[in-house]
Amino acid sequence: MGSFVDLTAADGFAVPAWVAEPEGTPRGGVVVLQEIFGVNSHIRGVAERFAARGYVAVAPATFARTKPGVELGYSDADMQAGFALKTAVDQLPGAGVMPDIQAAIDHAAARSGGKVGIVGFCWGGLLTWRAACELRGLAAAVCYYGGGMTTAEEAARKPHCPVLAHFGSRDHWISQDSVQAFARAQPQVQVHVYDADHGFNCDQRGSYDEAAAVAARERTLAFFAQHLG
Repeated sequence: MGSFVDLTAADGFAVPAWVAEPEGTPRGGVVVLQEIFGVNSHIRGVAERFAARGYVAVAPATFARTKPGVELGYSDADMQAGFALKTAVDQLPGAGVMPDIQAAIDHAAARSGGKVGIVGFCWGGLLTWRAACELRGLAAAVCYYGGGMTTAEEAARKPHCPVLAHFGSRDHWISQDSVQAFARAQPQVQVHVYDADHGFNCDQRGSYDEAAAVAARERTLAFFAQHLG
């Protein structure tokens, strides 16, 4: 079972992160980036499952610079609160939360002694894409229904590591036209589309789709096994 630890970003900010470690020698590290609902039980569960697969999993609290200790559910009120927090983070000066993600990557590398991958969901999927393009020390990145990552501005970025992206064909937040445009702009990115809605991986949401979640998880694990060892 994991626990929260404080990481130190380059600017000295203390970043809380849920860290789950495997039994035995780690095969690598995985940074897990939250949705707009905080490092809640779902995100902690994702980290625990990666630890069970042999990875040191690190889930930084990417809301911490604006509000600490956020753990939301999935009601309409929770969604409104999460959007407000995301907006506040988007308005942070300078590099925003990217130094916090870099601190998580560095911690995963130090604790695992191996290569590090990153995976994120919704807002975390967008941050994962940006991390793949901006940060150091990543060997692979997996984006789940990254809200905003299919815009023309984001599609013009250049990733520094292999990227896998999962989208739902019934996602009303991310249009299929934008997904296809992103795929054309980023032919090296492995893009998979499932007959599912936004948030299909989260078994605490009404949009959970077991078939899509299992298929995406197997592809993700194979991708990390290929690039992280």
